[in-house]
Amino acid sequence: MRKKIILDEERMHIVLERLCFQLVEQHGDFTNSVLIGLQPRGAALAERLVKMLRSKGVSHLPLGLLDITFFRDDFRRRDAPLQPNQTKIDFLVEGKRVIFIDDVLYTGRSVRAALDAIHSFGRPADIELLTLIERRFSRKLPIYPNYCGHSVDSIDSERVLVEWKEVHGKDQISIIPHEST
Repeated sequence: MRKKIILDEERMHIVLERLCFQLVEQHGDFTNSVLIGLQPRGAALAERLVKMLRSKGVSHLPLGLLDITFFRDDFRRRDAPLQPNQTKIDFLVEGKRVIFIDDVLYTGRSVRAALDAIHSFGRPADIELLTLIERRFSRKLPIYPNYCGHSVDSIDSERVLVEWKEVHGKDQISIIPHEST
C-alpha cells in the first residue's frame, strides 16, 4: 500500500476553520475554558488552533500542554525506555471547562491517560475532546470526540500521519502502511 492523502493543505485549513468556529460557538470568549494539548502530537494542533482563534478576536485563551507518558496503561510494556515530554499548565483547571486536543483518536487509551493525568492539576467542571482525525472502528475504550475534524476508516496495519507546515514544510494528513513510519 502506498501513501494515501486524505486531507491536503486547503482541505486541512477548512477543517481547522470549522473546528475553531465550533469552539467559539460552544465556549464564547473562553472566560471559563482552557485548551490542553496532549503531548506530543496534540501540541502542534493546539498551538495552531490558538493562533487561529486569536486571529478571530478571542483574546483570553489559556493553553496548556499535558504529558501522559507515565499515565499510559502500556508504559511498562515497551522494549525501549519512554522519553517523556514536558507538561506545561500554568493556570488552574479547578472548575474550568477543559478541552483536550489531540491529532488522532485511535484506541482511546491516550485520552484515558489524559483523564487520569489532569486530576493532578485539579477537578475540572467538565472535559471535552477535540481531535483532528478520528479513526473509526478501532476504539478499545468508549471515548468519542466532542469536536472532530475528519473521520477515516483504516485498518490496524495502517497509520495516520499528520504533517504540519511549521515542522514538515506542509500541512497534510495521510494514511500510510505502519511499517513505513
